[in-house]
Formats: sequence, C-alpha cells, structure tokens
Amino acid sequence: MNDPVWRYCPSCAYPLQPIAQLEDGGHKERLRCASCGWTHWNNPTPVLAGIVEYQGQILLARNAAWPGRRFALITGFMEAGESPQEGIAREIKEETNLDAGPLTLVGAYEFMRMNQVIIAYHAVCEGEVRLSPELAEYKLYAPEDVLCWPAGTGYALADFLKSRGHEPRFMDMAQRL
Repeated sequence: MNDPVWRYCPSCAYPLQPIAQLEDGGHKERLRCASCGWTHWNNPTPVLAGIVEYQGQILLARNAAWPGRRFALITGFMEAGESPQEGIAREIKEETNLDAGPLTLVGAYEFMRMNQVIIAYHAVCEGEVRLSPELAEYKLYAPEDVLCWPAGTGYALADFLKSRGHEPRFMDMAQRL
C-alpha cells in the first residue's frame, strides 16, 4: 500500500495519504491526494514472457544485471500500440535475435512481489542466437531437464511442460539463495 515511489501528488505536490473511498467494489484504501483528489491506483503492470523453443530445446537466458547464475524466460514490457503477441515477438528478437514463429498463449500468472501480471507465450523460434547487452548468456535445455522456479514465469514454464507431457520439477529456492 505504501509505495515508496509515490510520496507526493504528481499533480499538485501535496503529500499523498492512505485514504479510503467508495469505489465500484466498495470502500478501497489507496494513496490519494487530499488536496486535488489524485489517486495512485497501483494496478499491476502487464509483463510478457516467452517460452522460447529453439532447435527442439528450451532457451533460458541470464540477465546481465542479476547476481549469480540464474536463468529465466525472455521477458519484457509491451510498447504502446502493440498487441501482447507483437510485444513478445519483438522482445524475443531484441534480446536473442531469433524470429518467433506462431505464438501460443500459455496463460496469465500473478507475480505479486513485483506487482505484475505475466502473460506467457510459447514460441518456436529460428535464426542465429545473438544476445542483446541486457543478457549475459543463455543455455538450451531439453524439456525434461528444465527446473522450474516457484514464482510467476516458473509456473508458466511448468504449465507449458505439462501441456507437452512432461512432469515439471521445481528447484529448491532455499538452496539457490
């Protein structure tokens, strides 16, 4: 509730306060401006995720800014004016240089820790992998060898594996920290 980024109203600079008001679903407490009425809605941000299938394997990449050697799906934000499908195809191209074939929706997943909703797609991709500077390295995994992580995109990957007849295995996060 108390988002540290939002302390002052961007409209009039008055300090924001948690104020309950009647909304469609009843009373809801949000950060609001008592002076001009501006509301910080704090709605989840949609994030796109791609389960990239390349040469029959799953491509996972490590973000250059991440500590350790954690590998994950290709993710990113939609741009104004593009569909989720266009957005994930663009992100895959920007981050890996691969061309996404037809996209299949895997599902939508909550990621409350980051206040995000993840929209995950499967894409069979072609081309030559060339990583953007955002990514440090990638690995290819046979579907049966992938370990899922117990959060957002990890659940998407698990659902994808189930749809392909594989029983997903989850990593022990306590051992990863």
